[in-house]
Formats: sequence, structure tokens, C-alpha cells
Amino acid sequence: MPGASTMLIALAALFWGISGGIAGILLDSGWDAAVVSFYRGFVGLLFALGWLVLQRGGRGLANRHLWLWSILAGLGVAGNFTFYFLSIEHGSVAVAATLMYCAPVFVYLVSFALKLERPSPAKWLAIALVMVGVVLLTKLYAIGASGLSLIGVATGLLAGLSYALFIFGFKYAAPHGKPSAVLSIAFTVLSLILLLPMDISQAVSVISAPELPLFMALGILGAGLSFLLYVVGIKHAAPALASMVAMVEPVTATLFGVAVLSESLEMIQMVGMGIILLTVTALSVTSR
Repeated sequence: MPGASTMLIALAALFWGISGGIAGILLDSGWDAAVVSFYRGFVGLLFALGWLVLQRGGRGLANRHLWLWSILAGLGVAGNFTFYFLSIEHGSVAVAATLMYCAPVFVYLVSFALKLERPSPAKWLAIALVMVGVVLLTKLYAIGASGLSLIGVATGLLAGLSYALFIFGFKYAAPHGKPSAVLSIAFTVLSLILLLPMDISQAVSVISAPELPLFMALGILGAGLSFLLYVVGIKHAAPALASMVAMVEPVTATLFGVAVLSESLEMIQMVGMGIILLTVTALSVTSR
């Protein structure tokens, strides 16, 4: 089961990476970041609600623990989406991505504090290697002082903290009900929160826009299907391991940019990708 859980989480991260590329296409087409984030969550909500209705038997909706942890997970996902885009707006993609993917550090620190994990040199080395890989992949070392701002750094770290929050939220919600119930609650919270910063008129125009299929694909891959796999997988995986395996996401997003958006990939970035993938693979194998 641990091996299967790791594969499900890695597959979810793969879909997140692809959805990041789709979101990039929509943003480059002039769509507002809040609108893109809202549709990602809203289509995911429709996916989860449809699945919930079709399921038979107890769904766990009467369990207050399910509601508590699912709401926290929804807040975490909403914070992650919002702060990540704000970090990009006030800094750069490289800075935002690197700070957001500090999430494994936050998750390990919380896991150590709660005695869910025992600190060891191997785990600290794994954290360090993954962070080195992310820095090389995003080319953070090439960012000058002009690419850094206090708001950009602060919101990037908040995106990472939100990432950690939804990992723990989904982890502790999963045992109390069906994955469809967990996702329905979390995505409802996400959709309601993202209504506030969104341009309503632009959101309505999506329905008749030629990019509608991309919005649907973003919601299904980036929220509905990916989070379904994630909730099922994390039920039998430690939060710290899940956060490390999810580092497949930036690798996938980068490869999507190369294959679809005709972006170039330097040798140093390939080294960073290799470090991430090898470290995650080693952690996954030893965790069994």
C-alpha cells in the first residue's frame, strides 16, 4: 500500500505540473490570475460533487472531523493558489516557485515537532538536495536584486505554508469520509474564497470564450482528477513523504514548457531535475 500511495501522489503531482502549463497558456492569453484559479477550483468542485452523488453508502458528511480538516484543506489550497500568483506578480516565477516548494521543509519541521517523523541526517540531506534541485531548475541563482521584493518573498513563503496546510488537511480528513466528500467541502471553500478577488465579468465571459476547453482541462487535471488521486494516496502515506513526492510537479511543469510552449532547457536545469527525481525516488523506496 505505501508503494501504491506514493505512485498515486506522484501521478497527482504530474497532473498538477501539466495544469501549471495550461494555466500559463491562459495567463499569456490575457486571462486574470484570479479567474484562472477560480475555474480550476470550480470545475474541480463540479467533478467532486458529481462523483459524490454517484457514490453509494456512507460518505462521512455527518462527521465533524471530516468538515474541520476538509475546510482547512480548502483554505490551504486557496492560499496556495492566491499567494503563488501574488508572488509571481510582485517578483518572478523563479522566486515564487522556489519559495512555494519550500513546503517539504515546513512539513518536515511540523512532523518533527508533532513526533510524526524522527529527525535523521538522511532526511535533512533529502530536504537539502531537493531545495538545491529546485534552485537549479528555476535558475534562482541568476535572479538579481531587481527580481526580489519583500512582498514577493513574503507571499512566496505564504504559498509554501499554504501548501503544507493542505497536505495536513487532506491527510487528516481522508480517514473520516469518502474522498469525494473531502474534495467537495474543500473545493466549495476554495471557490467561495476566490470569488472575492475575481473579475466577475471576465469570469462570465469564459463560458463563451474559445479557451473554455482549456479551462475545463485545467479544472479536471489540476483539481478534480489530481486531488482525487492525492486524497486516496495520502491516506496511507506520511505527510512528509507526500510533500517530497509532490516535487515531481515543478519537473513536469518545466517539461511541459519545453514540449508545448517551446521553452529551452539548460544543462544546469536538467541537473536540477535529475537531483529532484533521484532524491524523491530514493525517499519513496526507503519509505516502504
